[in-house]
Amino acid sequence: MEKSYIVFSFKLFTIMLTDDAKIRNARPEDLPILLEFEQELIKAERPFDVTIDKDPISYYDLKQMVLDDKACVLVAEVDEKIVASGYGIPKRARHYLDHEWYAYLGFMYTRPDFRGKGINARIIKVLKQWASENGFTEVRLTVYSDNIPAIKAYEKVGFKSHLIEMRLD
Repeated sequence: MEKSYIVFSFKLFTIMLTDDAKIRNARPEDLPILLEFEQELIKAERPFDVTIDKDPISYYDLKQMVLDDKACVLVAEVDEKIVASGYGIPKRARHYLDHEWYAYLGFMYTRPDFRGKGINARIIKVLKQWASENGFTEVRLTVYSDNIPAIKAYEKVGFKSHLIEMRLD
């Protein structure tokens, strides 16, 4: 895999070419597709979380994230069609932890017809590289405990279960 780096406006643009997918930073013109992905994510997560509000809702301010030099929003393209997404953002850690900041990964979505091809793993690999290059020693994400396929995918790239959040009705 050949990687090239271009520093522009204090943001690292990483392009990773693979056999069938190109991972690149999201651009403002990608927003309509990213907003579709967000709604698909919400639809997929609704069965796991009875507390998600009724539509219309939004999880993220995607435009702000795409434009934010501190965030890394990635897309995967196959044949010039965006098929997957993911982001990394800095988050402040709890005051009692051994690190002040960590990289938080989210917005992991892959179109159903492109799942199981390792595209999400490639996005995570680039996000881990972004985290390392930005000095983050801790990388975290959240996933619903009943979302077994997602958990298995994250474990496959090295994530380990760390904390379970519980709730009462």
